[in-house]
Amino acid sequence: MKNNIKQILVLTMICTMGFSSLLKAQTSYHLAVSPNVTIKVLGSSNVHDWTMVSTVMESKGDFNLADHHLQSFSFSLAVTSLKSDHASMDDRTYKSVNAKKFPGISYKLASAVVTGDKSKYVIETKGNLTIAGVTQPISMEVTAVVNTDKTITCTGSKKIQLTDYGIKPPTFMLGAMKVYNDLTIQFNLIYKNQNLLTKAL
Repeated sequence: MKNNIKQILVLTMICTMGFSSLLKAQTSYHLAVSPNVTIKVLGSSNVHDWTMVSTVMESKGDFNLADHHLQSFSFSLAVTSLKSDHASMDDRTYKSVNAKKFPGISYKLASAVVTGDKSKYVIETKGNLTIAGVTQPISMEVTAVVNTDKTITCTGSKKIQLTDYGIKPPTFMLGAMKVYNDLTIQFNLIYKNQNLLTKAL
């Protein structure tokens, strides 16, 4: 009986230590406040190419790149934070995606495979992107660079189609300008270790 109790205690200690190590390995990073943090939406029409840019968004992830893990990741931004050089185009775009009813665009990671070492990694991600209230699975390749100040810069791009999210490509100038269905999303995101931020405060 005593031997059984000892075995149970030993197993409990091992499990506790393992769980504690796992928690330490999962480091929470939040999006840094920087003018270099951008999301760009690039498109084209029968008249010219166009770009909308946002620098206001929220994102966080549990990065452990040295051990080739990305435990969780989420991202969101307000549709109306995306701006082009033309206010009229912005308004028509917001209307096309029904921004009043669906004001946000969001992404949540489902799984990730991390490769690389030292300071540069490639993350093959699978997740779910929600636009205009429609959620679609999406795969992306992300390049992650660990900077000298311990921040992590994530970059990449992904092509999508408006109709996949139930969005009719908008038209302008009484139909003279027609936006094409294909878009490219480009991102440059910088993350700071939340633990270091807390200690600094």
